[in-house]
Amino acid sequence: MSVLIVTGTDTGIGKTVFAAGLAGALGAYYWKPIQAGVDPEGDKETVAALSGLPAARILPEAFRLTTPASPHLAARIDGVAIGLDQLALPQVDGPLVVEGAGGVLVPISETLLMADLFAHWGQPVILCARTSLGTINHSLLSIEALRSRGVRVAGIAFIGEAHDENERIIPQLAGAPSLGRLPHLDRLDPAALATAFAAHIRLPEYFNDR
Repeated sequence: MSVLIVTGTDTGIGKTVFAAGLAGALGAYYWKPIQAGVDPEGDKETVAALSGLPAARILPEAFRLTTPASPHLAARIDGVAIGLDQLALPQVDGPLVVEGAGGVLVPISETLLMADLFAHWGQPVILCARTSLGTINHSLLSIEALRSRGVRVAGIAFIGEAHDENERIIPQLAGAPSLGRLPHLDRLDPAALATAFAAHIRLPEYFNDR
């Protein structure tokens, strides 16, 4: 089983759309272990609508929390305790795309951060980053936080309008490959996303032959 974790420098940057494109391109299974906020829907439903994957490849969350907040707070409000023993990677017969919640240092509990969960899994991470102002700092801090925990950064995927300098300097300073830039799409549906993903995103080397 091959696993790729999709995370971001922040919330709301488009990592769910990227995860949908990635899962569709790989014909993978998709799993969002912790969903915080489901009004009107969660990320699983967005990926189901955009990836072109059969329903059986969209896996149920380990935790589906109703409050739109940081997972640690949403779990507290919902009266749920989140622990590592409940977050084992599902075993599937093919590639698995896992989407984190928010940024890499978002707390899952009072003692556990999202990056700690990634380190526990020991699987490579793709960092989704904005192209706009502030992304250099956010991206480099996120990569430093991941690497300090021994997490392998498979690459950086930019999302948004073109910004040649940010797209150049971040991979150079981070020593991590750029996987390309997914532009904002005027029409967002499975066909448009698949076309844009194929045109603009390069998969990590170990997935090139899949």
